[in-house]
Amino acid sequence: MNNSPLHLVLAKLGIITVGEVARKTVTFGDPEASKGGLIWGIVSVLLIFSIWSLAVANEWASAIFLPPPSEVVSQFWKIATDGFRGSSLWEHLGISLYRLLVGFILGCLIGIPIGFGMALSKVVRGFFDPIVEFMRPIPPLALIPLSIIWMGIGNGSKIFLLFLAALWIMVLAARAGVEGIRLSKIHAAYTLGASKKQVLLRVILPNALPEIFTGMRVAMGVCWGTLVAAELVGADAGIGFMITVAGKFLETGLVFVGIILIGIIGAAIDVSMRKAEALMIPWKGKV
Repeated sequence: MNNSPLHLVLAKLGIITVGEVARKTVTFGDPEASKGGLIWGIVSVLLIFSIWSLAVANEWASAIFLPPPSEVVSQFWKIATDGFRGSSLWEHLGISLYRLLVGFILGCLIGIPIGFGMALSKVVRGFFDPIVEFMRPIPPLALIPLSIIWMGIGNGSKIFLLFLAALWIMVLAARAGVEGIRLSKIHAAYTLGASKKQVLLRVILPNALPEIFTGMRVAMGVCWGTLVAAELVGADAGIGFMITVAGKFLETGLVFVGIILIGIIGAAIDVSMRKAEALMIPWKGKV
């Protein structure tokens, strides 16, 4: 690589690392070069609101019933203070998040061990492989009618759908994480006298965690979309329920409140999971 003499001298003196030298000369192909675009994110949000306000001011949006931003803010404060259909806004949000977390956690608790077993045992793989390959292509939303018939419109049907949405993703993520471990690491552990339990906990699990966390982020996104869609079809509370009722009465401002809340909460969940991943797996991409 072409590095300036000054950077090379600083690297030899230990002031900066060779990796930092290389990063300073790479602007395309280095993942670090694409981080930190906060200003452009702010620009994009301001641009969207500017186009929205301009469309409303010039009555371009009247044909599609696009409400002005002021009406959306007004509807938000209304349901935040007065509630919606007998429940406060925070109760609706709490119900949706409760369903999300319970279904997601159940999917992880069951899916990760199955994925590990499929990667480590031909018996487990042979038993679960047909089930996983059959169920994986079926979208959870296709099971909404059955879940409502079996469990009604309460929490049970939503949690069941979210469990299935997370389950197959976590099975595949855990299996891929174990199968991606270099065999030389396992051989080295056995050579040093490690037991099977130590190999599992000290070698296999830490090396599989990056893939598992990636699967968890994907599963959480799928679960969030599945939950909202399930609440749109059959529910008595939740964000999707709010949007459905508002749509029936053509309250577009309230519909936009629900859509914006869905986007904000989904983005907050993803950011939180990325922060947790950075804290819990600092060795990702370094070993």
